[in-house]
Amino acid sequence: MSRNPDRPLSPHLTIWRWGPGMLVSILHRVTGGALAVAGLALLTWWLWAVSSGPDAFAAFSGHAGSWYGLVVLVGLTWAFWQHFLSGIRHLVMDTGAGFELRINKLFAVLTVAGALFMTALTWFLILGVNR
Repeated sequence: MSRNPDRPLSPHLTIWRWGPGMLVSILHRVTGGALAVAGLALLTWWLWAVSSGPDAFAAFSGHAGSWYGLVVLVGLTWAFWQHFLSGIRHLVMDTGAGFELRINKLFAVLTVAGALFMTALTWFLILGVNR
């Protein structure tokens, strides 16, 4: 297939410079997918373990309390907060606010920083209550 040289190329990721807004937008889609797939799978496994009795729940708890289980749980916690804060950012932008480049970049950086902070705070409270 030949390309007509008179027609412009469509912009794509190699043309645009990466910025915080692009990162947050892509993370919003990725975290939404991760929460839908991994979060739903984990919730289903937990519900099955609760309804199947103490042995099944002990097996679930053993996996959830292991190092790889905690990595998944912390990752899902970060995905939740990232998606939540990014959704608030999009809600504000839907009102017509926050489109100025400086403000948009600041909100995007605050979204990522806020998600990291809220994840750390969540796990600090979870681990602090249990000890």
